[in-house]
Amino acid sequence: MRIDKYLADCGVGSRSEIKKIIKEGRVRIQDTVIKDAGYAVEPSASVFLDGAPVVYRKFVYLMMNKPQGVVSATDDNVHPTVLSLLPKEYDHFDLFPCGRLDIDTEGFLLITNDGQTAHKLLSPRHKKPKTYYAKVEGAIPDSAVKQFHDGMDMGEYQTMPAELCILSVGEVSEAEVTIFEGKFHQVKKMFEKVGTPVIYLKRLSFAGLSLDPTLSPGSFRELTLQETAVLCNLYK
Repeated sequence: MRIDKYLADCGVGSRSEIKKIIKEGRVRIQDTVIKDAGYAVEPSASVFLDGAPVVYRKFVYLMMNKPQGVVSATDDNVHPTVLSLLPKEYDHFDLFPCGRLDIDTEGFLLITNDGQTAHKLLSPRHKKPKTYYAKVEGAIPDSAVKQFHDGMDMGEYQTMPAELCILSVGEVSEAEVTIFEGKFHQVKKMFEKVGTPVIYLKRLSFAGLSLDPTLSPGSFRELTLQETAVLCNLYK
């Protein structure tokens, strides 16, 4: 690719700013100073700006512990978005949330700019698991385990088989549920179907990755190379 595009993708600046930087001789590849904005460069090349290395990344994968009160969207006129919680250094990557969590739901949200991987992770055909911890009103009946497993008729659709693990039963019950699709308000609707409305919901894992317990609500980190490999290889 052109060196000016390489630097733009790295967030160095606008195309006009980058052309000026190159013209000033501030960019070099290995030991060669580059003054041609159209110079062809490989993504794996050793590029330096003012003596500091510039590492090219096409895709970014972030794990966020989404807090309540924030919407899983790129922009919103009323509520803050998950992207508004990220520092400006990520602005040039054109990131978006991979799927959605309700505004009052917490937990694991993948944020990326890899559209192909996001599409395949979200496709019900690939059956990627999503596990949630739920607190619900009332006692969850034992029969709910089979109902979740058999799938539920929601009128407009039939849910795929889900796994329900009842953790405690009382006036407020606790459970973990794993689904393999992501219909609108699906987990909440399934619990309502068995007579126990959700009062708190948190996603614990997504597509084979667990939420980092050190992430407080609203914080994030980049996936490790191993975690990225899990995501990108799961659908192959």
